[in-house]
Amino acid sequence: MTQLNSHRQPRRGRLFPERTISVEEQAKRQAELEAFRQRCRPIFERLRPELIEKHYNWFIVIEPNSEDYFIDPDSLTAVQKALEKHPQAKFFTFRLNETGICGRI
Repeated sequence: MTQLNSHRQPRRGRLFPERTISVEEQAKRQAELEAFRQRCRPIFERLRPELIEKHYNWFIVIEPNSEDYFIDPDSLTAVQKALEKHPQAKFFTFRLNETGICGRI
């Protein structure tokens, strides 16, 4: 009968423990992201009816301060277009469909 070796290596911790953020900081970042999304959503809802007919399932990247938007079938290309015009701005990406959701669950 074969004996198993009981000398196991101890598990190591995080790769970068100095980059660990607290639960409060995570909640704060999530709240900021949700507030930003809430600023972009009305712009998307206003634009969706006219753009969905010709550009169904394309990506739309919205910059809420100027209300500029950029559309493309590829999400990275749409972001690149947005960065060319607003290099320091934050953007939110939606999909031109019934829900506006980009990914799959």
